[in-house]
Amino acid sequence: MNWYIEVLKKYAVFGGRARRKEYWIFSLIHIIVCFVLTFIDSQLGLLKDEGPGVIGGLYILATLIPNIAVSIRRVHDVGKSGWWLLILFVPFIGGILLLYYLVKDSDPGQNQYGPNPKGESAGVNIT
Repeated sequence: MNWYIEVLKKYAVFGGRARRKEYWIFSLIHIIVCFVLTFIDSQLGLLKDEGPGVIGGLYILATLIPNIAVSIRRVHDVGKSGWWLLILFVPFIGGILLLYYLVKDSDPGQNQYGPNPKGESAGVNIT
């Protein structure tokens, strides 16, 4: 839950890097909240025929910017520009390529987007 709140605290921070854990915990909790709000919308009769209900729609709208921001910070963590998110507009192949970057481990050490959020020596083998 701390990772979810941390992303919300960085509401519109598009610079820097985000660990896999930060991105995926936020995404998991976001999906669970969407399901719960869809259930609440259906029980209150606020669910539309297509798309989210009123409460779910407001939640999605409120978390749109943090969702984009953490996604950009995540691709920064693997050394790619935030513009790579636009690859989602390429059917099928774009989604697979973006998913690869979202699950890929962090670049070791510092990259052009900042220090490794796991620590400076993360990913560096010391023998």
